[in-house]
Amino acid sequence: MVLSHINLATGIPSSKVKYSRLSSTDDGYIDFQFKKSLPKIPYKAIALATVLFLIGAFLIIIDTLLLGGCIGKGSRLAIPVLIVGILVFLSGFYHLHIAYYASKGYWGHSYDEVPDFDD
Repeated sequence: MVLSHINLATGIPSSKVKYSRLSSTDDGYIDFQFKKSLPKIPYKAIALATVLFLIGAFLIIIDTLLLGGCIGKGSRLAIPVLIVGILVFLSGFYHLHIAYYASKGYWGHSYDEVPDFDD
């Protein structure tokens, strides 16, 4: 008695599966799959990163003036403004850094690393 093998993906016995041979010149690849497409530039994400960078820089400057006593005397808002300013500045700087190096074509950097806000 000969056992028939069953294709687990479809549940069809292998004796009913039809196969065809590839031509001898066909290696299974097409030229189009190796062509590099132009990178899609995430303009909205770069604009948001620029806004975050500028707001963070502004908050750090304001905090420096608060701590220096030029604006108000010993304001208790100095430390929270500094923390928020640093967090916003660093996130904007990080994404602008990646976008800049991707635009210059440096190895290891691409626009895929910048989050995209496509709808």
